[in-house]
Amino acid sequence: MTLPSSSPIRVLRTIQQVRQWRLSCLLNRESVGLVPTMGALHAGHCSLVSQSLKENDRTVVSIFVNPSQFAPHEDLEAYPRTLDTDMETLSNFKGKQVDAIFVPKISEMYPSGITLDVNKQKGAFVSVLGCSEQLEGAQRPQFFRGVATIVTKLLNVVTPDQIYFGQKDAQQYVVIKNLVKDLLINTNVRVMPTSRESYGLALSSRNAYLSDPAKKRAAVIYEALHTGEEYYNKHSQGNQVKSSEIIERIMPIFNEADFEFEMEYLAVSHPESLENLEYVEPGVGAIVSTAIRVPKENSDEKIRLLDNILLK
Repeated sequence: MTLPSSSPIRVLRTIQQVRQWRLSCLLNRESVGLVPTMGALHAGHCSLVSQSLKENDRTVVSIFVNPSQFAPHEDLEAYPRTLDTDMETLSNFKGKQVDAIFVPKISEMYPSGITLDVNKQKGAFVSVLGCSEQLEGAQRPQFFRGVATIVTKLLNVVTPDQIYFGQKDAQQYVVIKNLVKDLLINTNVRVMPTSRESYGLALSSRNAYLSDPAKKRAAVIYEALHTGEEYYNKHSQGNQVKSSEIIERIMPIFNEADFEFEMEYLAVSHPESLENLEYVEPGVGAIVSTAIRVPKENSDEKIRLLDNILLK
């Protein structure tokens, strides 16, 4: 992988370089924010970076396409890699700038090597039990093991005061919050609101696979979830609300969509444990989340889109 030479941002390639940089921040009593990404940066990533720049003295962004969260049948090599564009994006913040970007090689992050076949993997891996097996975890069994492992490695290397995630990947941040709590890691997990297109579609690197008309059709996902949210807000004034009633308000919006799609799940879950809820309790709230596959134009392939809303 060739790195751009003209970027004003300090590029760190090795763990040793990151630790030296972090030590200088520590000696200067400077707080550090980490925004972990797999690249293909969009406005949602930029909102996380902006928040870190506001809340910390120094900000580092990691770009690493993590192989351990891909299954053998998933095309790791097809994941978009746009490092030149990503570097340009990170160089164009107005005012306070990103201080460093961590772009490690696979061998740096997986010194024992890595294969996509879990049964053949060697070395240390991290599993967060109880909140990793359902929803996304049921569809992609090794995904959160891979996410938890790479985030643990990044936290160990960078030791940030704060680490930033978006609300769109709800289960991911629940897993990470439990990881940090249970492994006694001294960092604050910051979860920022989902960034959306003007018509409601949650921003995602996967959106790049869809045409503009397809993206606008896919906005029905947020429309449906928002309908469920409105129903809950109307009926939750001091009262429990049945999860089934929320889902009953959501599904007709999906059913009236003017394109074919596959729904993998639609769930109303506890905001910390992700257990399925029969009732949503005001003050406890819930995460209403879904994953659907929408058709890619001129292709048999379907693009998997995630979204969720928080009920309070």
